[in-house]
Amino acid sequence: MFDRLRSLLPSRPRAGAVAVGGQGAAYLAGDRTSEAMVNWHAPLRAPDAEYLRDRDQIVARARDITRNNGWAAGAAVREVDAVIGSAFRPLSKPNWRALGLDEGWARDWKEAVEAHWQLDAEDPRRYLDASRQLSISQLFGMAYRSYMIDGDAVGVIGWEEDRPVRTTLRVVDPDLLCNPMGLADDATLRGGVEIDANGASMAYHLRNAHPGTSWASTEALSWTRFAREHAWGRPIVLHYFDKHRDGQTRGVSRLAPIMEKLRMEDQYGRVELQAAVLNAILAVFVKSPMDPEAITDLLSENGGAWDAYNAERSAYYDDKGAVRMGGAKIPHLYPGEEIGVVDSARPSAQFGEFQSAVLRHIAAGTGQSYEQVAQDWSKVNYSSARAALIEIWRGLTARRANFSGGFCQPFFMAWLEEKWDAGLLPMPRRAPDFHEAWAAYARAKWIGPGKGFVDPVKEAQAAAMRVALGLSTLEDEAAELGGADLTENLAQIRREIAAMPDGCLHPMQESFAKLLGTPEQRAPEPERTPDA
Repeated sequence: MFDRLRSLLPSRPRAGAVAVGGQGAAYLAGDRTSEAMVNWHAPLRAPDAEYLRDRDQIVARARDITRNNGWAAGAAVREVDAVIGSAFRPLSKPNWRALGLDEGWARDWKEAVEAHWQLDAEDPRRYLDASRQLSISQLFGMAYRSYMIDGDAVGVIGWEEDRPVRTTLRVVDPDLLCNPMGLADDATLRGGVEIDANGASMAYHLRNAHPGTSWASTEALSWTRFAREHAWGRPIVLHYFDKHRDGQTRGVSRLAPIMEKLRMEDQYGRVELQAAVLNAILAVFVKSPMDPEAITDLLSENGGAWDAYNAERSAYYDDKGAVRMGGAKIPHLYPGEEIGVVDSARPSAQFGEFQSAVLRHIAAGTGQSYEQVAQDWSKVNYSSARAALIEIWRGLTARRANFSGGFCQPFFMAWLEEKWDAGLLPMPRRAPDFHEAWAAYARAKWIGPGKGFVDPVKEAQAAAMRVALGLSTLEDEAAELGGADLTENLAQIRREIAAMPDGCLHPMQESFAKLLGTPEQRAPEPERTPDA
């Protein structure tokens, strides 16, 4: 009977075979026994539970490192300059097909919208800024910097009746977005954001004053609730952040993954610099034969023996001359003393390699190249520069498109509504209602600084080829390479052509063939008169 039961049991696995369902993990990442993984206990939390509890500490450290660390400060400034720049603006592109209108109307609409935007955006009275301090491009740049360092870009669109331009923007410190009276997060209120059952934000609670002000303020203990938008769709609160997981309510600082490396590099660099300064200051010293016990004994005798010792040394050096290192010969020293030289081996030989490794880590974390972060172009050639520029520009273009769509475009829609309501825009009789097709009327492409040139000649030739083959347009090339508006360029070129002397062609009148390498076209010679 037992033999029969034993035959029904599974046989013992052969040596070296792995039993199905055993302790070994199919993925090494899930292994709980290997030396590398046994002490790795990563928490599994909801997205807001991962961040909101430590949000204030992370943001405070991110701001501190960008204030006091040159690498972090430079990386933040360069990204804001590359994405937003000094003239971040929309190119109106109404969806005339969806509106059932014609292309001629779209051209008139574009010209009117961009003219009014330029007038308000460049007004030195700063009416678009609620505080009347910054231009609209500077406001967008401040919001982008807040998004990069703090993780959130928050703004409030206002309406000021006493201004020529009533639509205003206030870029809000993300610290003010928090739960009233320190309430704990729950299913409908997290990090100051009210959400519905689908996770959509419905309202925002903004503290009326920062709790860290240096003066006493009762407003720091009060909050104002702002709805996300008006009943007819006009936006009120702008909130942009990188959403990485479903259920995430607030953004995470872009510097969070590299904060530790930045701190370590900062501390290491400071210690090496201090050591180098000390070596430069204290280069040579004189060793005395007196040990601490002997000095204590001399001083314990009411200073008489110590004074006698110093007087004898002074008399000796008055006779022999002061100790100097200016010549090759060293004068005689007082008996028992000798010259000591500080070892000037600091900074250590590994400091440069360590710093380069840390800066590469920082560059990867911020989406920039090592050369941009370190400002070290000594090992760059044309091919590597082009490869780096293409890769970095791809990331900057994505960030620009996402930020403009999430923060700038809603403000543009609110501003455009004001112009439409004032009757300043061309609206045909058969045009759809503005609010019913708001997105189609407000469709725009945002342009900022251009990609720039590594080799201007090759870049211009490549742009001309793309346009000639129909792979791109003049508008796209002008925006990408130089951050320019083709409409403004062409208007200026028309004025320049009209001002050219007789018999001279404007460079723009030369065909693309010149850029493509074909024989140069020459300006026609003026006709000769019989008397010539």
